[in-house]
Amino acid sequence: MPKDDSRLGRGLSAIFGDIDNEEDKIENISLDLIVKNKNQPRGNFDQKSLDELAKSIKEKGILQPILVREQGEKYEIIAGERRFLAAKMAQMTYIPAIIKDINDKESAEIALIENLQRENLNPIEEALAYKGLMEKFKYTQDEIAKKVGKDRATISNAIRLLSLPKEITNMLKNGDISAGHARALLTLQDKDSQTELAKLIKNKKISVRETEERVRNEKSSVEYKYSQYEEKLKAVFKNAKIKVKNKKGVIEIYFNNEDELQFIFKRWGL
Repeated sequence: MPKDDSRLGRGLSAIFGDIDNEEDKIENISLDLIVKNKNQPRGNFDQKSLDELAKSIKEKGILQPILVREQGEKYEIIAGERRFLAAKMAQMTYIPAIIKDINDKESAEIALIENLQRENLNPIEEALAYKGLMEKFKYTQDEIAKKVGKDRATISNAIRLLSLPKEITNMLKNGDISAGHARALLTLQDKDSQTELAKLIKNKKISVRETEERVRNEKSSVEYKYSQYEEKLKAVFKNAKIKVKNKKGVIEIYFNNEDELQFIFKRWGL
């Protein structure tokens, strides 16, 4: 298989477009010899969609072959797991497939691209796929962006979603809130506040725009509250700051000379 990375960036059509080549003939492979892709980014497939595809396969057959690679005596799916699962549901014995000679890295790339282009991964599955490429294959965010045809900021923002509390990432997986909601929640530093607002979004069907407004108001309220504490502190110690994150923080008091340091200790009764 040619190692031209740009082909993957153009999507699966660049791969399936080569089936007329001698090396890319379609073969019928027993379903019993096929195993799932360990780098498949999608955790779950919609059952209703699978049922519909299985019904279509029973009536019309499989119109597009899956993509596999040899793994010992078996064949691992590179792209087309949804068609494979539906074929099993339709009680087929064989499935048309193209056998490719590619490595783990290329297999992971194609599996991700297929899902992004055809089935719309949920935001957490997408983020985990990007993270997996970075951790397993040492990709940079810029390299991933080039592969999937997105800008680097999109990749970075997707991965940041993984820092949200588990309760919120589960809401994203289930479609209870959108990635737009989640990105707004990320700007809140307090995890409890993030979760509380996420529950409100889910229960009250709050829009992304309203969520962003609520976040701005809450941040302003928190900043105002701690700014009042800081002003009181500065009334005693001129060079003082309060830094807060996740309801925890530090008080910093600066001094310019030994006299100021002695004054600080004296005010603390030390």
